[in-house]
Amino acid sequence: MFEILEATCSFSVDDIAVAKSFYGQSLGLEVEPALPGEGGPFWLRDKGARTAFIFPKPDHEPASFTVFNLTVADISAAVDHLNSLGIEIERFPGYPADDRGIVQGTGHRIAWFKDPARNVLSVVQMQAA
Repeated sequence: MFEILEATCSFSVDDIAVAKSFYGQSLGLEVEPALPGEGGPFWLRDKGARTAFIFPKPDHEPASFTVFNLTVADISAAVDHLNSLGIEIERFPGYPADDRGIVQGTGHRIAWFKDPARNVLSVVQMQAA
């Protein structure tokens, strides 16, 4: 077996400046340049730990699945905040949602939304079993 020092995800966006603003200002995550300068890829940090690597891709195509999950303490407050920013909650066939777009899963509640590059993200509240 090998030693894993860190685990992160990565995904592309079509406009790196817009992505930095969305993730840094709208979602409140720490944005750190991955290379010298401000125009290239960046890391997202949560409480000091790297959680995702975001990179520009001219022919970006959004994934058809959730690429980034944000665990929250209060999903209703998170959905309200996203809505206040003009971010719409997504609804997917086969996942019945309440009137706010929150889906009750097994052991969690989840709501999906998209970033400006149309990548699917979620806010998820874990629940005791």
